Amino acid sequence: MELVKNIFFNTDKIIEGSKVKISYVGYLFQNGSEEVYLHYGFGINWDHVSEVKMEKTELGFQCEIDILEGDTLNLCYHNEHNEWDNNFGKNFTFSIEKPEIEEETSLVVTPETGMQMRKGLRKTYLWSKKIKLAIYKIITCVPKLISGNYKRKISE
Repeated sequence: MELVKNIFFNTDKIIEGSKVKISYVGYLFQNGSEEVYLHYGFGINWDHVSEVKMEKTELGFQCEIDILEGDTLNLCYHNEHNEWDNNFGKNFTFSIEKPEIEEETSLVVTPETGMQMRKGLRKTYLWSKKIKLAIYKIITCVPKLISGNYKRKISE
């Protein structure tokens, strides 16, 4: 899915009943938060509200959630100091698609290997997202490293 307000998904579609990995490199990450929590719900009424602590990585905060029933996935984030990133009060909202009925034609046999491959998410698409995220990190971190304005975390 496209980069929206510094939020990445590991899939091009959010499908009901699936798991989705979410990467966040927004305001809270950029300002050095040590802990970030994803607060999320489904549909216009924020049904099934949940909250999960995200894992801090070099590429941002990440977590995996189950997509439940609803038309939309609603997200907002907060850190250990109760500072929120909620898209200026609008929340981050993404459409949820209903799962497609799988048929036998959803498998393709490749002539070279004879293996069955599932139609759907292309590996090249995933790599393009990883490359975009890496470029973003390079653009934001390299100038700080060169200028010496980079906060270095000291191991305890």
